[in-house]
Amino acid sequence: MPVRPTAARPRTTATALPLLLAALLTVGAAGTLTACGGGPGSDPDTVRVSFKQSTDNKVRVMDDHLAGVKEQFEKAHPGKKVELVPIKAPDSEYYTKLQQMLRSPKTAPDLVYEDTFLINSDITSGYLKPLDPYLAEWDDWDRFVDTAKAAAKAEDGRTYGVPDGTDTRGLWFDRGIFARAGLPADWQPRTWDDVLDAARTVKEKVPGVVPLNVYTGKPAGEAATMQGFQMLLYGTGDGSRDPLYDASAEKWVVGSRAFKDALAFVETVYKEKLGPDVSDALDPNFATRVRGELLPEGKLAIDLDGSWLPQDWQEGSGHEWPEWSEKLGLAAMPTQHGQAPGRVSMSGGWTWAIPAKAGNPDLAFEFVKTMQTKANALKWCIANSGIAVREDVAADPAYAKDRPGIAFFTDLVADTHYRPAYPAYPKVSTAVQEAMEGVTTGDRSVEEAAKGYDEELGSATDGRVTRR
Repeated sequence: MPVRPTAARPRTTATALPLLLAALLTVGAAGTLTACGGGPGSDPDTVRVSFKQSTDNKVRVMDDHLAGVKEQFEKAHPGKKVELVPIKAPDSEYYTKLQQMLRSPKTAPDLVYEDTFLINSDITSGYLKPLDPYLAEWDDWDRFVDTAKAAAKAEDGRTYGVPDGTDTRGLWFDRGIFARAGLPADWQPRTWDDVLDAARTVKEKVPGVVPLNVYTGKPAGEAATMQGFQMLLYGTGDGSRDPLYDASAEKWVVGSRAFKDALAFVETVYKEKLGPDVSDALDPNFATRVRGELLPEGKLAIDLDGSWLPQDWQEGSGHEWPEWSEKLGLAAMPTQHGQAPGRVSMSGGWTWAIPAKAGNPDLAFEFVKTMQTKANALKWCIANSGIAVREDVAADPAYAKDRPGIAFFTDLVADTHYRPAYPAYPKVSTAVQEAMEGVTTGDRSVEEAAKGYDEELGSATDGRVTRR
């Protein structure tokens, strides 16, 4: 459900930050499989940890962090071992492969990295183990803001994951390209038209660069739904009603003008050739190119994207770019017509969960406790360019020190929104991606794509839809 806009936006201070983070976290929230599971013959002294590995071989933020935690854990637990089981795949393929692993004790690891958008679906499918007995005896759980704890709580009231951070989204823009196009260095668009007009100006005056990137289509997976479509959809209307899910009726929304308006924006980007080539946009690894190539090399003017991008540009990341904060500007994504509150963001995050079929769940939670010490949580937030979920980490001076952009992205807390992360959401998300892809390629008009979405949603949600 969206956070209601407030008359004044809170300042980002050491005192206010935990409260902002609490608001932000309100939630409704290798390429082949290996026989790594904890079946009857598994080693009781080894914990197997599965995570999403970047498709960019140079980016090892998660790998390096887990390697450090593994070393700590094995030193503190003599005789115990940690086996890291990476899944190297784009987001959409990661989710599919992870669910395949969770179905059998022969392939289920002991600990998995779960996106909050998918966790309720996996809980409903019986893939995950409730963590309440462990959490009740873990003192550090009290350090997590209360709403962070809800990120992995199911309708049965039990908690199935430990969050490790969250995020917000906005517009990144290249100051050099803007200068060449005659656009302001302090660009802050007020409407969707302002964004499109800036992209049109770049196209006219700075040929050879991509004016605007909006993730789209099924290959982009949740990046298309959340970074792209929902950043538009939740900027329509006056914010008084969720444009995707009607909580009072417990039904998904179809037939709305807002949905068509968001699709029309995507159609305009690709019809007017303001975005990347369609073949590039529909490349499942395009997000990797945006972070590792297009932005650092000055080939992309405006990128609608997340707060985590700088993780790829830090020292030791493989794509070091220390000048990024000088080369790039930041702007909030505006609402459609500039209506209050004037800007929009989406928030999500990831959790660590224990599969129901894990062979060594107790050892897995011991590893979680090592990962989530204050020192390790702080180190991860800095390395991952994430927004903290522990109050003590958020209050630590090192959290914001030398982290350009963190104040900007945390300030978006006041106007952020959250995916309705109910069990049907993954199917809804796929239907959104299909509609986006139709208008991106030109195979469908906005009306046809919206109609197809409405029909698909009726099937995906067992008819739990309401028309606006």
